[in-house]
Amino acid sequence: MSVLRLLGLVVALVALAYGALLVLMYATQRSLLFHPQFTRSPPAAPDFRFEVDGATLRGWVVNPGRDRALLYFGGNGEDVSLNRDDVAAWAGGHTVYLVAYRGYGHSSGEPSEAALAADAIALFDHVAASHASVDVLGRSLGSGVAVHVAAVRPVRRLVLVTPFDSVLRVGQRHYPWLPLGLLLRDPFESWRRAPRLTMPTLVVIAGQDDVIPPAHSEALARAMPRPPERLRLPEAQHSNVQVFPEYDAALRRFLSAE
Repeated sequence: MSVLRLLGLVVALVALAYGALLVLMYATQRSLLFHPQFTRSPPAAPDFRFEVDGATLRGWVVNPGRDRALLYFGGNGEDVSLNRDDVAAWAGGHTVYLVAYRGYGHSSGEPSEAALAADAIALFDHVAASHASVDVLGRSLGSGVAVHVAAVRPVRRLVLVTPFDSVLRVGQRHYPWLPLGLLLRDPFESWRRAPRLTMPTLVVIAGQDDVIPPAHSEALARAMPRPPERLRLPEAQHSNVQVFPEYDAALRRFLSAE
């Protein structure tokens, strides 16, 4: 076999393997983005149920009976029920709704960007009917959900914890050898909605975040027409911002403000 024929065969095999990898990534991408398997055995039974568009969402209500409400949207593998004690403390003036996404916890359905966004809008409308105002907090993946809600509903105050400008851009940083712009079903392009975020906003940025590098959080903040407050935690990683006293103090102050 000539060198040229051998080289051609190698190129063909590499192209075939790369094509197979693209097919695999496209088919399994939602299992890489959404991790509901870590949330299906919450230690406490849900006490809130909400029917929306063929699914039943279940979650927890903390501090019932307050005039103000806070919607909490968690990360892609976060059991939001584990935050009940923390939010009871730093959101004492709010009734807090921690609702599991579709397919998470005891909620039915399958997660996707479109489904999570539609569910969050429906939840906001449901909660707003019985509260004087609604604040929204989104952490990690939940920041994309929170931004979507705040862009189209009258959110009083918005908190974004380790947020991204887009899942697409973060993915391109981690997988530069993949054409994610062609493959990604759930790009969560928060930067496109950022110009509509005119409410007071707090952005929490973890300096050692290797999941959503700080540059992506900063990029989202710069895209907002009203410069947000920034809480930069230089030593924090993606999953441990809550252990820093500054985090608790900032949330208490920001959410209690008029």
